[in-house]
Amino acid sequence: MAPPANNLLISCILFCCLIAVSEAEAQPSFRPKALILPVTKDPSTLQYLTQINQRTPLVPVKLALDLGGQYLWVDCEQGYVSSSYKPAPCGSAQCSLANSKSCTIACLPSPRPGCNNNTCGLMPENTVVTRTSPSGQFGQDVVSIQSTDGSNPGKIVKVPNFLFTCGATFLLDGLAKGVKGMAGLGRNKISMPSRFSAAFSFHRKFAVCLTAGKGAVFFGDGPYVMLPNIDISKSLIFTPLILNKISTASEGEPSSDYFIGVNSIKINNKIVPLNTTLLKINEDGFGGTKISTAFELCYNSTAIGSTRVGPAVPQIDLVLQSSNGGVNPRTSIVIGGHQLEDNLLQFDLADSRLGFSSSLLFRQTTCANFNFTSTA
Repeated sequence: MAPPANNLLISCILFCCLIAVSEAEAQPSFRPKALILPVTKDPSTLQYLTQINQRTPLVPVKLALDLGGQYLWVDCEQGYVSSSYKPAPCGSAQCSLANSKSCTIACLPSPRPGCNNNTCGLMPENTVVTRTSPSGQFGQDVVSIQSTDGSNPGKIVKVPNFLFTCGATFLLDGLAKGVKGMAGLGRNKISMPSRFSAAFSFHRKFAVCLTAGKGAVFFGDGPYVMLPNIDISKSLIFTPLILNKISTASEGEPSSDYFIGVNSIKINNKIVPLNTTLLKINEDGFGGTKISTAFELCYNSTAIGSTRVGPAVPQIDLVLQSSNGGVNPRTSIVIGGHQLEDNLLQFDLADSRLGFSSSLLFRQTTCANFNFTSTA
């Protein structure tokens, strides 16, 4: 006997409600305004390191921080196991976004992360020792990261299809012990700041606060609060980011590195005489002032004393556009990680400008003073 019409109606309503509830539960109920990664300094190599959780099941992956790096790359040759890994098919939207110019037709002996048929490729680079792999397959996998309100760490959030490149094991040579790849924060569409911004629809900004202890990288807008309750974002000074149209990593593309305009250099308020044409980027991409975390000191710092507000050296000022050296260097000035320590730098990719705090030591705080121990 057929059930009464009313019962059918009630059943349909309940069934539809159950479907609606299931769909609602499948949608993320929490959308972060910003994300945070802790950054430490390796005492042996002086490289800045961070860690993400990647794959299914999630595993911690230690990475060297590369401020101008084009994207996240990870060694896939040793122990990369994940049920959620997906290669990027040649001609796909992901490959177009990465501007990939290569395609692997067949990969033997059997498909695996980093070796799949019909998959587009990029050329991952170890920028510490300037070593490039001739090929690295492009793909995506799950990444989890901690959210933040700017004052405290918050909930862990996941990106199910985070784009990255598989690198070869030999690219790890010269990186700190235990490192499995590099976290590229560069100025392009597939860098980590761009991908997190796209995943959570927040501002295309990120901030770096390095220190000899435990610093941080913030993805998204401020506040950036350091103990004792000092919001660094309220006192930033801004200068334009300069685009270098010539990349050393990808032919025919602009550089993913960050350059600023420096008009002159002062030491103890006296202008240093130099060839000012070196401060400009020429048509071949040489010259200019680059901000980098991948270069070591080009001087011996062991004989330099220290004070409460930093090294015991004369005051050095870079007169900006808005108010590793060696023989024939491509870039005239490289502002390295040591010079950046305990200064917060905000990279605004949408408006192409750099915000900087100057030394936090003068404000009785440091980049080590973010409150990682308390959860919002």
